Amino acid sequence: MTNNDPSGLSVTGLYVSPGHNFFGHHGKLPGEYPLLGVDEVLCRAGRGIEGDRFFDHGRDYRGQITLFSLEVYDDLCRSLEVWDKHPGVFRRNVITTGDDLNRFIGRDLEIQGVRFRGVAECSPCHWMDGAFGPGCAAHLKGRGGLRARILSDGVLRVLCA
Repeated sequence: MTNNDPSGLSVTGLYVSPGHNFFGHHGKLPGEYPLLGVDEVLCRAGRGIEGDRFFDHGRDYRGQITLFSLEVYDDLCRSLEVWDKHPGVFRRNVITTGDDLNRFIGRDLEIQGVRFRGVAECSPCHWMDGAFGPGCAAHLKGRGGLRARILSDGVLRVLCA
């Protein structure tokens, strides 16, 4: 697969959910909204991903889209010896390969013609230990993914090798 995106990132998975399972549920049981793997998502500048739980969440919300590294996922699987979970279990929207996502914090990036502003790390939460496996949250500290704002409208697609 060739990657001509200026960011150096390729999209290997896309996920949306119609509702919040963990956000706003601190001290409560998680929600039961499904995580939907999709072939493409429609990104709307300043609003989020159409069909996702954070679409129109708030003006200039810093998590309009979230990204997670396939390389980090692979390392986590090896380190914790967990082989039965898919990368969407972290409830990030975009699974990427090709570069360290932390380098985009505070910077603009472009993937498949859609522009984003990296805002902050998606800090791992304690619920990840239950969703993926014991020790997950600690292992992901500093590598939990990227929160970003969407700067231009466009479509992201899963690109297969």
